[in-house]
Amino acid sequence: MPCGAKNRVEEGTMADELGARAPKYHRVADALRREIKNGDLPPGHRLPAETTLVERFRVSLPTIRQALGVLRAEGLIESRHGIGTFVKEQRRLQRRSRGRYGNARNHQKLLTHHLRHEILFAGRGQVPAHIAEVMGVEPGTEVVIRRRHLFNKETNQPEEIGASYFPVEMADGTFLAEPEVAPKALFLCVEELTGRKYSQAQDQWIARMPTAEESAALDLPTGAPVLHVIHCARDENGDVLEVSESVWPADRVVLIDEYPIDQEPDDSAAPSEI
Repeated sequence: MPCGAKNRVEEGTMADELGARAPKYHRVADALRREIKNGDLPPGHRLPAETTLVERFRVSLPTIRQALGVLRAEGLIESRHGIGTFVKEQRRLQRRSRGRYGNARNHQKLLTHHLRHEILFAGRGQVPAHIAEVMGVEPGTEVVIRRRHLFNKETNQPEEIGASYFPVEMADGTFLAEPEVAPKALFLCVEELTGRKYSQAQDQWIARMPTAEESAALDLPTGAPVLHVIHCARDENGDVLEVSESVWPADRVVLIDEYPIDQEPDDSAAPSEI
């Protein structure tokens, strides 16, 4: 079937598939998203001009711009100033939480050694309330904080905003309070400094809209969400060694969690709610 005929068939069935009451910009976004997903609009392909899309979908220019805004926020397309709008490569950074520590023990590098690290701050500071709750201390308690931004080494694109928080009695006066990139994973450094092993970990994941500062730092388009993880690591006695947090553009990461499935009934004190 000729491409133009195929497009007309898709456009003709769009309202039936998605419901005539759906906003027009959602229908346009859905049609273009479908073409991106099935390869009709491959990575690097330049989208037709907005005026062409207006004629194709028979909607107004503001509707087309709303639709493109949805796809841009989802990370499917990107606008290049003075050139046009293009389909983005859909390669996402993978986070495999359960294997990160073992891999770092093996290669003795930073957990995210494939990214360029920039330390923005290192030293004593007041712990924010959401981290204090995880650490089990009062908000405003002094801790040692390391704030960092991570970048793609090839493109210099910002990929992650991160911070680590350590008890003062453990980290103050050590190189953890200095604004230098650590020679290897921070947990390996902490283990060497303290003689205590990272033995337990818990991750809390939150999908949310970014703050203005996060949006600027990560160079996010309007309406793009982020993923925020708060990671708490404890020693064999259950004492906190480190709480870290990371914020990523939601369209650039994928979380992979592989684990054995219980074969016996388990009366967990904290059952899953979803």
